[in-house]
Amino acid sequence: MPFMEGDWSRMAARGVRFVRRTLRDEWHAVVVEPVRQLVRRGLSGLVLAFVAAFGVIFFHAVAQHPFGRRMVWHLGGVTADLPLWLSLLRTPVSLYVPALDLPVWAGITQLFLAFALAELTLGRSRTLAVAYVTTLAGTMTARVMVALGPGWWGFGLPPEVGRILDTGPSAAVVGLFTYLAVVRRAPVVFTLTGGSMVWESVAVPNLAGREHLIAVAAAIVLGLLHGRRLPLAARLAERLGTTPSSPPRSDPPLPRPGPPRHPVPSFRLP
Repeated sequence: MPFMEGDWSRMAARGVRFVRRTLRDEWHAVVVEPVRQLVRRGLSGLVLAFVAAFGVIFFHAVAQHPFGRRMVWHLGGVTADLPLWLSLLRTPVSLYVPALDLPVWAGITQLFLAFALAELTLGRSRTLAVAYVTTLAGTMTARVMVALGPGWWGFGLPPEVGRILDTGPSAAVVGLFTYLAVVRRAPVVFTLTGGSMVWESVAVPNLAGREHLIAVAAAIVLGLLHGRRLPLAARLAERLGTTPSSPPRSDPPLPRPGPPRHPVPSFRLP
C-alpha cells in the first residue's frame, strides 16, 4: 500500500526528533560535561594539554636551527627503518615532535583540544595510554608495511618509505578524538574524524594517511573494549569454576564456639 502524505510527515518528524536528540546528547557528552569538570577541577584538569602544547612549541622552535634539528631527530625522530628498540625508545618523545612540512599552530590547537577533552573526560592515565597505544599502532603497522614490500594488494610499501619521518602527535590527536567519539557515543565527532582520515588517505595516498587510519582503527577497538575488561582473578575463577577469595576483613574475627558454660550460683550476703 503506498505511503500517504501523513506517513511521510510522521517519518520526517521522527527523523528530526532523532537528529535533535542525538545532537543534544552529543553536545552534553562532549562539551557540557568536560566544561563542568573544568569548572570543578580548574586548570589542574588541563595539565596534559598544556604539557603537550608547550612540548610541540619547544621542539618546533629548537628544530628551526640545524643543530637543534639533529638533536630533535635523535630524541624523537621515528622512521620505519630504525631498529625496533630504538623506535620504541623514541616513540614517547615523538608525540611532541611535529612534522616540519605542516602548519604547526593549527596542529597545536587540535592537539590542545584533543588532550584537554580527553583529560577532562577520561583522566590522565587513560589519556596517555590511548595516545601512546594509537601512535604505537600506526608506527608498528608502518614497519610491517615496509617489511612486506610492494604488492600485497596495496598493503605493502617500498623500502624508501621507511626513511620518512613518523606522523608525530597527529596520530595521537586522531586516536583521542576517535576514542572519545566511541566511548561518549558522539557520531558527529566520529564522522568528522574518521571521514577526514579516509578522505586524506584517498586524496593524498602517503604513509601518514595510512598511519592515521591505523590509529583510528586502534582507537575504535579500545573504545569498544572500554569498561568490558574483567580482573585477572575473576577470569581465572570463571575458568576454574571457583569464586575468587574475598579480601581480608578489617573488623575483628568472630570468637570460635567453645564448650557450653553453666552458670555458677552466686551467694549474696543477707
